Amino acid sequence: MPLHRGDAAKEGPSDRRTLRVNPFYGEANPVGGMTEAPPTHRLPDAPLAPSTAYQLVHDELMLDGNARLNLATFVTTWMEPQADVLLAECRDKNMIDKDEYPQTAELERRCVAMLADLWHAPDPGAVVGCSTTGSSEACMLAGMALKRRWARRNADRYPAKDVRPNLVMGVNVQVCWDKFCTFWEVEPRQVPMEGDRFHLDPQAAAELCDENTIGVVAVMGSTFDGSYEPVAELCAALDRLQDRTGLDVPVHVDGASGAMIAPFLDEDLEWDFRLPRVASINTSGHKYGLVYPGVGWALWRSAAELPEELVFRVNYLGGEMPTFALNFSRPGAQVVAQYYTFLRLGREGFRAVQQTTRDVARGLADRIGSLGDFRLLTRGDELPVFAFTTAPDVTGYDVFDVSRRLREHGWLVPAYTFPANREDLSVLRVVCRNGFSSDLAELLLEDLGRLLPELRRQQRPLTRDKKAATGFHH
Repeated sequence: MPLHRGDAAKEGPSDRRTLRVNPFYGEANPVGGMTEAPPTHRLPDAPLAPSTAYQLVHDELMLDGNARLNLATFVTTWMEPQADVLLAECRDKNMIDKDEYPQTAELERRCVAMLADLWHAPDPGAVVGCSTTGSSEACMLAGMALKRRWARRNADRYPAKDVRPNLVMGVNVQVCWDKFCTFWEVEPRQVPMEGDRFHLDPQAAAELCDENTIGVVAVMGSTFDGSYEPVAELCAALDRLQDRTGLDVPVHVDGASGAMIAPFLDEDLEWDFRLPRVASINTSGHKYGLVYPGVGWALWRSAAELPEELVFRVNYLGGEMPTFALNFSRPGAQVVAQYYTFLRLGREGFRAVQQTTRDVARGLADRIGSLGDFRLLTRGDELPVFAFTTAPDVTGYDVFDVSRRLREHGWLVPAYTFPANREDLSVLRVVCRNGFSSDLAELLLEDLGRLLPELRRQQRPLTRDKKAATGFHH
């Protein structure tokens, strides 16, 4: 999560203000008298009436964007009312306390079994898996397992001062992999972008591997443009590497989004446990798993891929419970909501939802591409996500101007630059999710169409500092 300074003295004047209580809804304080304006950076001296506290918080949150119009996030922004009821019923359950909440633990186990079957595990009963707070934690756990397995194989050399493990991946990976390498002291070896290739190149990845490589990360759905990485080609390149050198390098598939798209829409695409070199897979239940934020999944092909010493067993909650997680207590509500979604939709339901989302993405991409002002990089035919930039003859405005003007209409469409070696490329990205309907896509197009005549009249782009062009700052 973003970092915030806690010292109010270092903030601007507006951050040191007190909250104003409207007399119309300011109730009597439980300890007597109308409430005074409470401070914002220290605890109030006295309690507020619950309705007053609610109204103060509610009013401030009105300044947040509309989640349904947020086309930057991959995270689910709509669920059915029945799911909302289940979430409310389970929000007080501690997911880690499997003795007190055994049925919640059973629903977690069933979800793991369903994912193992969905991802073509050769022996679903041998799969080891767990829920997490999201894909970032799942990636950390998968990376830890890769590193520990590598350390076991190299126990005679590691840890030595001159031996540092490395992880190979494309430069387009989500930031959680950079965090993993920093936190766990692993050298990141990143395959840069080249030309119109915006993700990992299999042969280039294999060439970066050596005896200190703990694994290679393949991404099923790049955050930058929504494209799938060629997992089967990567595994084949690593097979050839093993034939030449004897190096046996495992693959982890970061399927944060695509692992809940490809099984339903791209059934013949081999990217999962059908490939023997794939040791583990993660996904975000709270992305295209269609659950509100707070749940991810990590699965290993078998117990052999998850070293036993990484699993901790505790008995002080009322029974010995194995756990593999970076945190401990967390709510069980999202796991229950995931099971509800699996039960509610089934394969055909998921296929219908994801196909509709892809259809909206492809249709919207085609319409934007036909405007003449933009060049499409992807078309939403893998993840329901597409990226586009301004056409070569557009010089009066840039993607940051477009993003800023769309924000005036409530749309959050991110503009950003690509990483090495394509820092020269600035794009807009649209993430289509369940709940972003063809009607909303039409409204977005109408707003974009209204803005273009004004943008075309500009003499030059208004953005001077691309790094500071986004709307959110601390």
